[in-house]
Amino acid sequence: MNIANKLKIDFKSRRQTLLLSLGVLLLVIASIPIQLSKRPLLSAQEGREQLPAVEVVTATAGSYRARVNAHGAAEPHYKLALTAKVSGYVSELASDLEPGRRLARDQPLLQLQDSDYRATVAAAEKNLADARVALLEEEREAAQAESAWAMSGVAGEPDSELTLRQPQLRAARATLQKARAELDSARRDLTYTQVAAPFDALVVERRVSPGSFVAAGSELATLYSTDRVELALTLSAGDWSNLPPEEELLDGSWRVQLTSVADGSRWSGYVLRAEQHLDASTRQRALTVALDAPLDQSPALLPGTFVEATIPGRALDGLWQLPGSALSQRGEIWYLSAENTLDRFAAQPLFSDAQFVYVRPPEALAAAPQRVLLHPLNGYLRGMRVEPSEAGAEKIEGQSAREIAQGEVNNG
Repeated sequence: MNIANKLKIDFKSRRQTLLLSLGVLLLVIASIPIQLSKRPLLSAQEGREQLPAVEVVTATAGSYRARVNAHGAAEPHYKLALTAKVSGYVSELASDLEPGRRLARDQPLLQLQDSDYRATVAAAEKNLADARVALLEEEREAAQAESAWAMSGVAGEPDSELTLRQPQLRAARATLQKARAELDSARRDLTYTQVAAPFDALVVERRVSPGSFVAAGSELATLYSTDRVELALTLSAGDWSNLPPEEELLDGSWRVQLTSVADGSRWSGYVLRAEQHLDASTRQRALTVALDAPLDQSPALLPGTFVEATIPGRALDGLWQLPGSALSQRGEIWYLSAENTLDRFAAQPLFSDAQFVYVRPPEALAAAPQRVLLHPLNGYLRGMRVEPSEAGAEKIEGQSAREIAQGEVNNG
C-alpha cells in the first residue's frame, strides 16, 4: 500500500471518530432540559422561615405557703447500753430479754446470785446495832461525867474535853452514822443484783446468758426507748427563712409529715426543739422533729428508718409556681417576650413540692402574667424567635416526680 492510500484511510477514520463524538455531545445537550424539567417547584409555604416550636405555661405571681423538705433517720429518744452495777453470776434471765421484744418500765430482766450481798447486809445491820449500843453507853458515861464535875464544886470548865467525855461521844455518833451508811450501801448493792428495765424499751441486743459471770460495768443488753423517736433535720439559712418564728414553730402543735424513703409509708410528727448552735462542718442548724409511740403507729415507725420530712412554712407573696422542668440545670427560667423572642433570668427556687418549684421573678416580670418555657433546651439563645404553644394542664400534672426533681436530660 502506497503512502497516498494510507493517508486516505487515516483521514476517513478520524472523520468517523469526530462524527461519533459530536453525536454523543448532542445527545447529552438534548437530555438537559428533560432532567431540569423533573425538579419540583418550591411552594410558597416551603419558602417561609421555619421557627422552633416551644411549649409554654403562663406564670402569674401569687401567694404560696412555703414547704421545707429535709431528710433524716429516726433515732430513739434514749439509746442505752444496759450495764451491771455489781458483780456476780447470772442465776435467772427473763424470757423477754431477747432482740425485738418490748419491755415495760421496771420489768425484771435478770437476777444475779445474791447470797454474798445478803451476808453483807446482815453484817452491816449488826454493825449498826453495835454502834447504837456504843452510842447509848457513851451518852450515859458523858452524863455521869457532867454530874460528877458539877458535884466536885470546882469553878469553871475542866481543863480537857476528855473529862466530860465529849470526844468519845462525838466518836460514837460518827461510828453510828458510818454504820448506817454501810447498811444503806449493802442494801443498795443487794437491789442491784436484780436488773430491771429503766424505761419502756425495745431490746436491740442481749449480751449475757444464764450462768454468765458479769463484773460491775459489764454490758448486759442494748435498749431503745419506745416513748418516741426523734429526727435531727439539718436546715440551711434559706430553709429557716421559710419557716415561721421559733416561738410559733416550737409551741408543740406544728405538724410535720414524715414519709419513708424506702416504701412511702407516712406518719404525722411534730416539731420538738431547735438547736441553738451551728454545726462546725456544715455551718447549718438542726431542727428536731418527734413522733410519739412510734411502734404503736400503723405502720410502725422503726428506729433507723430513713424518712423525708415535709415542714409547712410561712406564706410568701409574689412567687411563680412552675413545673420542675421549667428550671434549667443552670438555674435559669426562660420566658417569651411579646414578640415571641426568648429571654431568661437566673432563679433560685425558694422551695419545691412533688410537682412544682416556686421562684421569685424579677419585679419587671411580676406585674403581669408571663409565658414560661416548659422544657428549655441547651441550644436556645436570647432574642431567638420561636413558635409557642400552650402546654395542657394534664401534661404538666403527668410529669413524673423524677422529671420534676431532676429536670429533663436536655435542659440547659
